[in-house]
Amino acid sequence: MSRQLQVLIGVVAIVAPGLHLATDILEWANGGFSSLQLWLNYAAFLPMPFLLVGLYAAQLPQIRSVGLLGALLYGMAFVYFAHTTLYALRQGIPNYDALWAHLGPLYTVHGGLMVAGGLLFGAAALQASRVPRWAVLLFLFGIVLNLILALVPAPEILQTVGSTFRNLGLMGIGLGLLRMEAQQGAAVDAATRRG
Repeated sequence: MSRQLQVLIGVVAIVAPGLHLATDILEWANGGFSSLQLWLNYAAFLPMPFLLVGLYAAQLPQIRSVGLLGALLYGMAFVYFAHTTLYALRQGIPNYDALWAHLGPLYTVHGGLMVAGGLLFGAAALQASRVPRWAVLLFLFGIVLNLILALVPAPEILQTVGSTFRNLGLMGIGLGLLRMEAQQGAAVDAATRRG
């Protein structure tokens, strides 16, 4: 993978989840959705399918192919979630509970895809050991928390707690990629000076 592509993936892994985290904070602060929050949420969701595939590619050849399956499942879920953001904008849906009431089982199925994909991707990333372990564990903790909160009776807004950990984990993985690229760049520069 080229250094420029690795940097781009690292930056997007920080910016997109960071923007999603900001939209969750806006949702909590406003007590529901707002047009600004939903548009920012849409912008955060758009790169997610490509981001996970990029994070998989950045860990090659150490990461197993099950990581690609996980990245694709996670990405498919976010294609749907981006659609739900536009749906909420168009229909004037006021909050997450109302959105889930409108979309119900289909939303749940995609949440299941996100959980399954996240677990597969995270397990493969842990085994590959190319990105910070703590960041992958944070991502996996968020995935498991989303699953638990979906299975127990709890307000839907609490799903943002799981999202927070997932997003922080992805941001940590992105930071790890940037650090890895900086170390590789420094090693190349040192070799060039010696050569």
